[in-house]
Amino acid sequence: MSRIQTSRIQTSRIQTSRIQTFRFPTTSRFVRARMALSLALAFGTMAAAPGAHAVALRWAAQNDVLTLDPHSQDHTTTSAILQHAYEGLTRYNEQWEVEPCLATKWTPISPTQVRFELRKGVKFHDGSPFTADDVIFSFDRVRQPQGTMQIYVTGIKEIKKIDDFTVDLILDSPQPILLRNLVDFRIMSKVWAEKNKATQMADYKAKDENYASRHTDGTGPYEITSWQPDQKISMTINKGWWDKNKGNITEVSYIPIKSDPTRVAALTSGDVDLLTEVPTQDVAAVKADPKLKSIEGPETRTIFFAMDLGSDELRGASVKGKNPFKDIRVREALSIAIDREAIKRSIMRGMSVPASLMVPPGVNGYDAALDKPAKPDLVRAKKLLADAGYPNGFELPLNCPNNRYVNDEKVCLAVVSMWSKIGVTARLTAQPMSQHSQLFQRFEAPLYMLGWGVSTMDALYSLQALARTRSGGADGSFNFSKVSDPALDKLIDAAKSEIDIPKRNALLRDALVRTRDQYLFIPLHHQVRPWAMRANLQTLHRSNDRPEARFTTIK
Repeated sequence: MSRIQTSRIQTSRIQTSRIQTFRFPTTSRFVRARMALSLALAFGTMAAAPGAHAVALRWAAQNDVLTLDPHSQDHTTTSAILQHAYEGLTRYNEQWEVEPCLATKWTPISPTQVRFELRKGVKFHDGSPFTADDVIFSFDRVRQPQGTMQIYVTGIKEIKKIDDFTVDLILDSPQPILLRNLVDFRIMSKVWAEKNKATQMADYKAKDENYASRHTDGTGPYEITSWQPDQKISMTINKGWWDKNKGNITEVSYIPIKSDPTRVAALTSGDVDLLTEVPTQDVAAVKADPKLKSIEGPETRTIFFAMDLGSDELRGASVKGKNPFKDIRVREALSIAIDREAIKRSIMRGMSVPASLMVPPGVNGYDAALDKPAKPDLVRAKKLLADAGYPNGFELPLNCPNNRYVNDEKVCLAVVSMWSKIGVTARLTAQPMSQHSQLFQRFEAPLYMLGWGVSTMDALYSLQALARTRSGGADGSFNFSKVSDPALDKLIDAAKSEIDIPKRNALLRDALVRTRDQYLFIPLHHQVRPWAMRANLQTLHRSNDRPEARFTTIK
């Protein structure tokens, strides 16, 4: 199925090339939105009316999953969907506390060996029993280099089978956040994977697929019954689940709707129940609608630009024979040319926290006193560029998503304009996240926007995945900008195994400050995320932006 594609956007002119089936050139914005929604309904891309005994949750957001393989892509929307079908050894409860899931108990045997007792009587969706063999198989599979989820098994050297329902995790060193990491280490059926020739992960960045890319077989509370890319994901309750839902949802439809007005119209008209990506310009109207309600809070996600710091020549740039990003003065110039408060005010409508740190509030290691971005200074930025040898600036490509983060393309356009004031011409290409992600994972984006949510609520997760020198496995698992700083690596490596909390927090602090002061990334802001819903719906707001149907009720 073809995807909407946005072509390159020049700084002086927006040029888009879209695959369109229907066009409404003369109707109003709202009417176009309603007509588009009606077409979606007509072609079956929305949930059907629930049956007499079904309680259906219709949930919409702006982007689709990347894959249904639980070991492939560290992508929040993908994880938000797959957490319904696949489970880890641990999970979070309503209060964000770690609790048992597929493991019922864990006991340290030594500082580097932890014994996990597995839950008995659990079955995968295909009816096969869950055993220690599935844990070991999933551990070997998630570490395959073509995936990006290795961070969740970081520090685990080996998993040994003691018996069918007992495994020992052998660690490289003590792992202070082991139980939090294991939440997103999802267990897949070994028997099912072997039967369907899916023991090897497909290479997502190369656009490869296998059976696990489009089908699931987990132990979770819901079974994914179908995925129509860019249209709908359907789930139904797993009646044989080992636990009991705390909500009453029996069916879930997830509908990706890229268009802001269409998405809001779907909610206000009653065609969807939950919207987890509310356009900032519509938040006030949603709050004023008596048929709706909203819950909001800070999202543990930082939006930033990543720069190619490792290549000898910057791909697609006007500068030949060298890489401007290797000069800290260039990196600082780009950062201080950005007016983050203006972005907050005019684009984000106040729903962002200007950032200089690479982790947001609420994450262990965050310190508000350190998170104070410099005010924009065009004079200093121009001088820094001149001192670095670029008195007239330079030209380079900028890649951004257009359906993933709040106002992502608008933010990129604003930054392009700000950089132009210091002589840096950024040629913007904005495209759907599925294409954007494949591009930078192939190391083909010298400058790109990314948003990073901290699923473990600990700064090590961000530092190790994004800023640690890429060396295979968990180290640098999402480092596609070739960051490599030996002093920073030393701090990150020490924080991995330090069990003294004050000492460990000091290491995290020093690592975050070094990342900031070396301008290894250009943080923009931390997102504030409202969810809007029908007044008769109750659910838990999750700062990781992952609603859970098991905690959701429709009255």
